[in-house]
Amino acid sequence: MPARGIQHVDLCVRDVGRSLAFYLDVLGPLGLEEDIRVPSYRGSEEVVYLRFGQQNLGLRPADAGEHRYYEVGIEHLAFEVEHREEVDAAHERCLRIGARIHYPPEEDRDVEDYYAFFVFDPDGLRIEVFCAKPPQSANGRWTMKER
Repeated sequence: MPARGIQHVDLCVRDVGRSLAFYLDVLGPLGLEEDIRVPSYRGSEEVVYLRFGQQNLGLRPADAGEHRYYEVGIEHLAFEVEHREEVDAAHERCLRIGARIHYPPEEDRDVEDYYAFFVFDPDGLRIEVFCAKPPQSANGRWTMKER
């Protein structure tokens, strides 16, 4: 039986409150909301789960360390929205709170009708907000632009 999908991803962050504020500021108007707080299996911390559609993003305190972009770990998390205006509005919220933008909103150079921007969260994790026309191919993949 095939898996149904990814239900949640947990991130270890330096400051849960700061990360919670970032994600709610940027993605709250797009439907991200705090869902539940649960004690971790270690019993020494609480995990805050944020719901976005059918998926959850968990925020838990890191023991130590620092995320380094493009080293082993998550390269980026992508959040899909319906309209380009929502992408632009999320970008504007990032500018307003002083978040570090990696790429401003733009049309993808490789995928047809794919519009996105990238921002770094407070711990340097790269976040993408995008909208895309649903895949049209028979195998459910996006159409690549011809070069």
